[in-house]
Amino acid sequence: MRERKDSEPAGTTGAPVGVVGAGTMGVGVAQCFAEAGYSVVVVDPDPAALRSGPARLRAGVRMARLLRRRPSSSSAEVRAEARAGAGAEAGRVVWSEQLSDLASAFFVVECAREKVPVKEEILRQLDHACGPDTVFASCTSCIPITRLGSFTGRPDRVIGTHFMNPAPLKDAVEVVRAPLTSERTVRRTVDLLAELGKRALVVRDAPGFVTNRVLMLTLNEAATVLGEGTADAETVDRIFQDCFGHPMGPLRTADLIGLDTVVDSLDVLREFTGDERFRPCALLARHVAEGSVGRKSGRGFYQYPEQRQRPEHHLVSRGGASHG
Repeated sequence: MRERKDSEPAGTTGAPVGVVGAGTMGVGVAQCFAEAGYSVVVVDPDPAALRSGPARLRAGVRMARLLRRRPSSSSAEVRAEARAGAGAEAGRVVWSEQLSDLASAFFVVECAREKVPVKEEILRQLDHACGPDTVFASCTSCIPITRLGSFTGRPDRVIGTHFMNPAPLKDAVEVVRAPLTSERTVRRTVDLLAELGKRALVVRDAPGFVTNRVLMLTLNEAATVLGEGTADAETVDRIFQDCFGHPMGPLRTADLIGLDTVVDSLDVLREFTGDERFRPCALLARHVAEGSVGRKSGRGFYQYPEQRQRPEHHLVSRGGASHG
């Protein structure tokens, strides 16, 4: 069991971290906390998401262990350590359908679909269920934190923690501070992320912040040039990889995020900026309408037969998973 550090507020010793959402990002965030030794409560109203959550978390732990393998370790040793670690981390996570089970959490990360009404409902319920000192951290990719804080009676304890996907393998988190977010909340969040081995990059509040204000335009334009026939998907991505040195091209990135989440994010950016550049292009809209939303559905700009499963549309009010 973790011991409370001097920087932690009183009452957090032994208290769990809450995660709202058992989608890709929610499970990844839960894994980050579990690997750091925290007890975690993951809440999602969809029984199917909760049933599959433990297996997905164990698979994530095993994958992370294998990718972080020591150069001197044998394959057999790494696989054994990964299996053992998966069991230990999974044992720290409780799965629930009820937000009321987060009453004792000292920090809650909301990983709901990128829809304002969905997040509003969650935050209003959390504000009622959780103690007055609990920090609400949203994994929103685009919605201004000021707007989210307005749904609670504690805007000073609402902050953005934009984890990237896959959360366990990323070293940094975009932390978004709204004008009403207190210095204490920022410090608690930065210190907590440091315990997870994550570097906090703090930015001011704005639609899309830094990452998605830039990234979503890139993804949308990449889909536009593909739809116009300027180049095929592989060539578009190879240009970004071979010419710019990006580890992954924009179309594979969009597939990894989920094309439904990309469209949701573009819609939010267009709503909050009024800028028509964020209107999803016809090809993106068509893929989403057909259910070809990327890796999680087995098909997007590319084919992923080994990943084929139903898209995640389960979070509160039957939303989906945030990409982070």
